[in-house]
Amino acid sequence: MVALHDALGYSGGIWIGAHSETSENTDDIVDLGGTAYRKLAFRLTDEELQNYYLGYANSVLWPLCHRRGDLVEMNSDYQAAYRRVNARVARILSQVIQPDDIVWVHDYHFLPLGAEMRRLGVTNRVGFFLHVPFPSLGDLSVLSQPQEFAADLASYNLIGLQTRADVARCLEMYRADPRAEFMNDGSIKFLDRITSVRSFPIGIDTKGFALEAQQNEQPFGKQAPETFLIGVDRLDYSKGLPNRFKGFAAYLQRRPDGSQPCLVQIAPPTREKVRAYQDITRELEEIAGHVNGSFAELDWTPLRYIHRSVPRARLARLYRKARACLVTSLADGMNLVAKEYVAAQDPEDPGVLILSRFAGAAEDMTQAVLINPYDIEDIARAIDVALAMPLAERKARNAALLQVVEATDVSVWSQNFLRVLKACPADFDFAPFFPEDTPAPARDIAKLDVA
Repeated sequence: MVALHDALGYSGGIWIGAHSETSENTDDIVDLGGTAYRKLAFRLTDEELQNYYLGYANSVLWPLCHRRGDLVEMNSDYQAAYRRVNARVARILSQVIQPDDIVWVHDYHFLPLGAEMRRLGVTNRVGFFLHVPFPSLGDLSVLSQPQEFAADLASYNLIGLQTRADVARCLEMYRADPRAEFMNDGSIKFLDRITSVRSFPIGIDTKGFALEAQQNEQPFGKQAPETFLIGVDRLDYSKGLPNRFKGFAAYLQRRPDGSQPCLVQIAPPTREKVRAYQDITRELEEIAGHVNGSFAELDWTPLRYIHRSVPRARLARLYRKARACLVTSLADGMNLVAKEYVAAQDPEDPGVLILSRFAGAAEDMTQAVLINPYDIEDIARAIDVALAMPLAERKARNAALLQVVEATDVSVWSQNFLRVLKACPADFDFAPFFPEDTPAPARDIAKLDVA
């Protein structure tokens, strides 16, 4: 993930994650080297890739967090593999970390990792950051054992979430749980554990991305459209891509005479073995073909749909030249595309950010043209407004948005989280939660600077 790479580049430390290749030998840790920080990888078996990663993480937790309970696929093998992998990673961490280290656990793949570390006797500060939206109390009831969700999170000293709305949903979960008690300082006492919940809006390397965008190389080569909008998303049902395409088609029906705008949509494939992703791939291909078949001319292709990744430096140059950026997420933890687009703009002639109200970024980036991504006509109207917006208004909006992007720079995000985590109490009483024969913790166990 780009944001974690940037954060570790600033702070140093050790990154531990899953290796890209599966193996039946899961005991070995692979040292991937690294310059600014060290990278270690553990391996998944083929069965774990299917049940832990594609199964519980991405067919249960991902749709659950993105308000798509209808896409949740419950399977007992999924949950068993999920707990088993987290227990193994906890054992790996207990052998690597040092007594004065801090562990920073990231995202829904590792919700129970803190609890598993506590079972091994790890008593140091361990923080957790959720990059995706926090699920609502009603959505959590989809889980077979929803009470575990709150208990697992309570094992962390600090729970970091993207937005204030996410914090509100998390606090609602604990208010509804009889095991939780709210303390005077705002922390939560869960049985005999103390945890804190805070919002830390994630950002980008603002200056670095702006410099990449200023390179003179033409990103299109000889086939540059005169006016284009851009969308950049992993191919995911949470990004609202079908409605984006339909909204652009609705705009084309009313566009000014003679104008030939182009929507450049970059959507690299992801999780191609999950059925929901296969469905949306087919749907987008059908819509793209219909839009181009209805509106294209011999010298104009209105929708350029690129189903593969594009290098980051080239993306930055595309952002800078695009008249508008479409972010139509139906649910999104933050959405860094919105921040990258703003950072990439020429302040003397900036483009316009069209941003879904359901993206976490919309909580603070209020000077974007905000839309309801479920409303096709609203998307079409926003495109019309963006392409016709006067220069003075574009400059004012972009300047305000850039202040938000700079205030949430990735270095600020990581420093703030670690500062708050270091201030959290380190001591817990774990005795009530583990059997009496749980081995005493080894003296050399502690945490990573950033994991």
